[in-house]
Amino acid sequence: MPETLIIVAGPTAVGKTDLAVHLAKHFGTEIISADSRQCYREMNIGTAKPDPEILSSVKHYFINSHSISEPLNAADYEQLALQYCREIFAKKKVAIVCGGTGLYIKALCEGMDEIPKTDPETARQLNAEFKQKGLPWLQEALSKADPEFYATAEQQNPQRLLRALTVKRSTGKSIKEFYTGTKKTRPFQMIKIGLELPRAELYQRINDRVEKMMEEGLLAEVKSLIPYRELKNLNTVGYAELFDFLDGKIALAEAVKLIQQHSRNYAKRQLTWFKKDPEFHWFTPLEPKQILHFISNRL
Repeated sequence: MPETLIIVAGPTAVGKTDLAVHLAKHFGTEIISADSRQCYREMNIGTAKPDPEILSSVKHYFINSHSISEPLNAADYEQLALQYCREIFAKKKVAIVCGGTGLYIKALCEGMDEIPKTDPETARQLNAEFKQKGLPWLQEALSKADPEFYATAEQQNPQRLLRALTVKRSTGKSIKEFYTGTKKTRPFQMIKIGLELPRAELYQRINDRVEKMMEEGLLAEVKSLIPYRELKNLNTVGYAELFDFLDGKIALAEAVKLIQQHSRNYAKRQLTWFKKDPEFHWFTPLEPKQILHFISNRL
């Protein structure tokens, strides 16, 4: 049997973790997270990490592995995940990747283009200006500075937009000029499993999950992170909205509704991203036997 990487992807709250754990136990192997937030030790409730019982039953890589003060990007993830793959393949023929950060999964499967180093002061100034003026300012600034990239960019994703604007201001070139479109080859085969649910059912799961996070103490978690709130890793759904509540900008009930809305928006973007990849085979999370049968026939 060739070394095989099984990738379990899909939108937030769809049930990726349960399937990945089921597969890991079946194949007697380990899981590499592809979630850009669960790697941070300080962010627990708001990132919907697997509970300690799950983490103790199956080894997970890239969960609680970094501090929020450590900057990470997709290129860093590519190198880390390849290292994790080597560690697992030294013992097992199958490894599992589970997560919803599309760019991280793309980096692992296809490799990342090398973007030149940017000017730290430029990055700092742009982050400060974004914090003061908000997303509409950032969208307008990038659309003027780099209209070609902006036309195809994730226009609701401030981190991607800030990155592109920082590259443009630091190098004078569009970030698109550094994209080669060349896929790297990997020394293992890949089976990509996508999970989806009817939209109404998925959105109800998301709303329920946010309510559960609040019951489990998300607000207290956010309060504990106030000393670090300037870090870009905390400018994210579930945290940014509650910082606004703590600043007196919105009521708590409104903050919760916004977390639910922004989580639903994110789920829609995740599905759009993964659906563009024709290598994904789509199932519902209620079909573990069919998924296992599908995978087994390809090993």
